[in-house]
Parts: sequence; structure tokens; C-alpha cells
Amino acid sequence: MKRKSKEIVAEQLDLLMKQNPHLGTQMKLANKTGIGQTTIGRIRRGEVNATAENLRAIADAFDVPVGFLYGEESVHGVRLDMDSPSPSSVPAAAGLKPGYVGPPPDKVGMLPLISWVRAGNWSETIDNFAPGDVEEWIPCPFKHSKNAFILRVVGKSMYNPGGERSYNDGDYIAVDPCREARNGSMVVVRLDDDHTATFKQLLIEPNGERMLMALNPSWPTRIMHVSTNATICGVVIGKWTAEDL
Repeated sequence: MKRKSKEIVAEQLDLLMKQNPHLGTQMKLANKTGIGQTTIGRIRRGEVNATAENLRAIADAFDVPVGFLYGEESVHGVRLDMDSPSPSSVPAAAGLKPGYVGPPPDKVGMLPLISWVRAGNWSETIDNFAPGDVEEWIPCPFKHSKNAFILRVVGKSMYNPGGERSYNDGDYIAVDPCREARNGSMVVVRLDDDHTATFKQLLIEPNGERMLMALNPSWPTRIMHVSTNATICGVVIGKWTAEDL
């Protein structure tokens, strides 16, 4: 039987507090996070669903991604599976498995900030990608594959402050090559023989024809038809503004 989210969070929090003596009591964790001791106790016992704000504060205190609290992401090889009976079955922290492709051990739960040129060829270069190829690793609170990456938005083509979704110049977007691109998805695409990727909304007509649309209603060329040679480099799974980083 699949367990409730609050039960998983409770077990993960209990595991983290036991592994980190400096935050091993409700008082210590309360002082670090600003969350009340009573609330921490109830979260740890699985009595309540933690708010998104409290989950972020707890994750930041232990320097883990929020996904770790839900059992969806590992940190240094430790992961509490969502269908496992208890945290006692979790193995002790160890190195990443041989053949692992992704962030180095001290960057698990973080994604590389890369250039738009590199994004256009990401699928061809990911296997040869080295941690030193980027200057910055950014924590990602969203569930993602090991091949996901981050881009900094350039320009105003996707800026639509009056719309449901908007991406301003300088915003950061997380892109996952393993997510399925569907009608309406925000995608990063490499067009034909162009080596630089572009960021637009994917529109798929009933006949299968694909188009890319800029969210900015004032953008000069808002709709672009996509040829069969275009390569979808990944689907956008979330964004941040500069103040959030």
C-alpha cells in the first residue's frame, strides 16, 4: 500500500535529524529554520502535511533538495524509497554507483547552468560532460532526471506579465530532456542546422504539425513552424528569478 506524503516526509525528517546531531532536536531545528518546535514535532510524527514554505526551510537547513523529503531524490547515494517500510532499510551513505552520469557527489540535487549553445547539443555531449565544464551549480526543487540542466533566459520573447506563465530576461529555467514534450509544453528547441537552442511554447495541431509560439503578445514573429529536422532538447519543468537564487 502506497504511503501518504506526510508519512514519507516524517521518516525522511527523522532520518536527517538522526544523521545530523547539530540539528537533532526540535529546539535546534526550530532555531535554524524559524519553524515552531510543536510544528516540527508534528511533521516528524507524520501528523500533519508540511507547508511548502516549511519544507523549503527544512531542506535548506539540511542542505538537501526538497525532493529528498518526499523520497524522490538521493543525496550522496541515500534515498528512502516511497514504498519501503521504514528508514531502517536505508543503507548508510556511500559513493554514487559506478557508471553514474550526472552531478558529482557533492552536487547531487543540483543542476548545471549551461550556455544556449551547449544546450543545443546537450544530447550529444551529456555522456562526455564533466563537472568542471560549468562554473555554477544551482539547487533544483523540482523532480528531475540526472540529465536535466539550467539556462538563463535571454530576451523578452517569452515575457508576458499578463499571462498565466511568463519568463523574463535573466530568469532561470530548469530543463529536462527526459520529459515528454506535449501540446502546450514550454520547450528548448534546436532548429535545423542552428547550433544554438531557442525557448518557446510548443503547439501541436491535430494533423501533427508542430509550431513554436512566443508568449510575448507583441513579439514580431510570434509563431514559427517547426520542420521535422528540429530537435527538442528538453521540456521546462520550472523557473526561478534572480532573487530566489
